[in-house]
Amino acid sequence: MVMYGNGQSLSTPMNARIIGSGNETMILAHGFGGDQSVWDKILPHLARRYRVLVFDWNFSGAVKDQNLFDPVKYSSFDAFADDLITLVEEMNLKSSVFVGHSMSGMIGCIASIKRPELFKRLILLGASPRYINLEEYEGGFKNSEIEQILSNIEFNFHKWASNFASLVVDANDPLSIEKFEKCLKRMRPEAALSVAKLIFRSDERETLEKVMTPCTIIQTTNDIVVPNSVAEYMQRKIKGKSTVEIVDTDGHFPQLTAHLQLLEVLGRVLGF
Repeated sequence: MVMYGNGQSLSTPMNARIIGSGNETMILAHGFGGDQSVWDKILPHLARRYRVLVFDWNFSGAVKDQNLFDPVKYSSFDAFADDLITLVEEMNLKSSVFVGHSMSGMIGCIASIKRPELFKRLILLGASPRYINLEEYEGGFKNSEIEQILSNIEFNFHKWASNFASLVVDANDPLSIEKFEKCLKRMRPEAALSVAKLIFRSDERETLEKVMTPCTIIQTTNDIVVPNSVAEYMQRKIKGKSTVEIVDTDGHFPQLTAHLQLLEVLGRVLGF
């Protein structure tokens, strides 16, 4: 067992559990503001075919030990990738299908470069290597828009969280908006600000060129956080065999708002 910092394992504080049966393993990694409950709609279907690892990242409001998230240590995706590798080793998983939503897509990419034997395939769901536009790159946001988001998080986190949830989750699904909003508001504001700075100011474009693991990039038709051009950019840059799949829905959370379409895409890609 791999010990963490003060001699404790990571699986318990990160609420890690394995659901289901099967010879193959799958890892579901949530994104910013979420916790493992964002997978609840698709987990029973996947657990019929896979042993599925779900967990909460240390910044999540679902994690009891709030000291687990250290903003200095976790100021890069690398630190999260190291935790992912530690967790996967601790749970004794090899050659898994990794499904990473949003920021976890890039975390999975980095982990796969460090330890390719742990990952058979990467499923990158609404992932992006960079959110700020450049002349030759459309990330979806101007620098000033990102600074405004960070300022809103810093000065009125709860008001910002309500607005953000209604923007990023399909407006036709008020229950899912409410679910994500509750998750997001469980985060400590200082943790939310720290992780948001990491994500929105990140530039992991060069990481993509080192990824050799086969990838499936899944994008919704209309995602305010990640323009469709980002999915095409990632497909061009990733060295491993990669394809883009579109889920015909709005928003950044198809696992909440269009879970049957998402399962259909996953079934087609993974052959179940």
